[in-house]
Amino acid sequence: MHYTREAAIERLLRSFSSCYNIQLVEDDQTPITARCDFFEHSGQYVISKKAELWSADNEEFLYVLSIPHLTLELYEQWRDHVQAEAMERIHVGPGHMASYITPIFICDTCDEAARKALKKCRIYKSFHFSLHGWMDHHTALVELSTGQIDGNLGGRHTAKILKKVLYSQTLKGES
Repeated sequence: MHYTREAAIERLLRSFSSCYNIQLVEDDQTPITARCDFFEHSGQYVISKKAELWSADNEEFLYVLSIPHLTLELYEQWRDHVQAEAMERIHVGPGHMASYITPIFICDTCDEAARKALKKCRIYKSFHFSLHGWMDHHTALVELSTGQIDGNLGGRHTAKILKKVLYSQTLKGES
């Protein structure tokens, strides 16, 4: 199935809507079309919630970027922009376990240098020697002209999800 960038983004956001809080970005100055936030709190307590044994907070900030032709310079510029913006959103503290920053680049075509840089991207940060959790950068690329989907080491599972959403026959709820 061949997509336009708008159709691919619409299908992704419809799929993500069950798990993420989606904020659409209506700014012509940025290729970011949407930010999808996911928050999870887990914990265990005895008898009452005041007697908490443990708790863990996980969060993910997923950005969908629409770029006609992805070059190495554009990739590095928007990777760094997304990283800086998402780092300000992370809630680091004693209950924080993990945060994931996930930019997804949707493009018609892509330079090979940008693809290689995306695959080699390794951004990781621990907070207070991992006592207050860590942050990992997952990234993925969808090249619509070829149907190729790539991700960095942490973003491989994101790439698998993108393949399933974009290139499976139908999504649940579609006819």
